[in-house]
Amino acid sequence: MSHRRNGPELNLPRIGQGFDTHPASDDPSRRLVLAGVVLPGPGLAGHSDADVVAHAVADALLGATGKGDIGTLFPDSDPQLSGVDSMVLLARIVADVSSQFSIGNVDATVITEAPKIAPYREEMCERLSEVLGAPASVKAKRAEAMGALGRREGIACFAVALVVLQ
Repeated sequence: MSHRRNGPELNLPRIGQGFDTHPASDDPSRRLVLAGVVLPGPGLAGHSDADVVAHAVADALLGATGKGDIGTLFPDSDPQLSGVDSMVLLARIVADVSSQFSIGNVDATVITEAPKIAPYREEMCERLSEVLGAPASVKAKRAEAMGALGRREGIACFAVALVVLQ
């Protein structure tokens, strides 16, 4: 979005917020994937690989650019998306967004009791940055045994993205 203020056009930064959550899966063959990185522990249930980080980042980018949300673009009713790698979907969104916007950075916060994210944080940041073509940070917080996330019934992620109109 550009704005005029008695002079040259200004391309102001735009910020988007994303959120995603998936329940724990009962299927022992499901892998736990966060930001494209496979972590130890039970996987999450979902139509895709249930990567809550990739989904939250995708929605943050889509929100910042006014391009909808991941569920509208890639509905869980589409059988071709069953088990799809969410980083592939994120790359498609980045390609679309990058036609009009430069991505400044993305920041994601994973809410999980387990596994510990710290040993995988650097690899997660690298994977996201590679797909985004921009800096990415990932951090984790515990739900401190409160609610469904605290009982390890799933994992959630919040993300924010900064973009600028080209």
